[in-house]
Amino acid sequence: MLVGITQRVDKVSSYNEWRDSVDQRLIEWVVESGFIPVLIPNSLVDLKLSKTEQPILDDWLQSLSIDSLLLSGGNDIGSIPKRDLTESYLLSWAEKNYKPVLGICRGMQMMGVYCGEKLVNRVGHIRTRHKLQIIDSKKIFPESVNSYHNYALEKCPTEFNILARSEDGSLEAMMHKELPWEAWMWHPEREKIFLKKDKKRFIKLINNEK
Repeated sequence: MLVGITQRVDKVSSYNEWRDSVDQRLIEWVVESGFIPVLIPNSLVDLKLSKTEQPILDDWLQSLSIDSLLLSGGNDIGSIPKRDLTESYLLSWAEKNYKPVLGICRGMQMMGVYCGEKLVNRVGHIRTRHKLQIIDSKKIFPESVNSYHNYALEKCPTEFNILARSEDGSLEAMMHKELPWEAWMWHPEREKIFLKKDKKRFIKLINNEK
């Protein structure tokens, strides 16, 4: 199965270039989970068009027969308009076509913003770890997770169920009530050894298993 992965955007001043990039460890994590990663460019959208009308990106998705999406971390929402529009369109496309989506860190924030929620600043969530407060005891998650974000969702969108919070009550994981969408605020690719529980949840989500 093909997993389309979104990319961060960086300005390389020495070359006067804007570059898409993604951590190689994220690619390794997707491959180890048994899927084929496909990187999604941020240059296929037209800022003059809406988040539901992007014909070039739509043709790209259909041509490659992308099965599912992974919205990766990096870049604050609002800082890179083309990336924001790319991911907004991707969520619209995934909703329309009932495609599995995993949002990681910024990806979870983007899911919430897509559903109309706001972001708030969170102190003490950069380069640290949190013990997860698991809301649904039937859901399997790691006991502790890494944390690399300044912002978090102010509240869980009504379309989602809360799966876990951090010790300070910040939203750490959520799952859509109807669509095969899930989101985590931690980075599974940044663990020294990939956690089996993360991979198990990812595999189950992409295979659309209940």
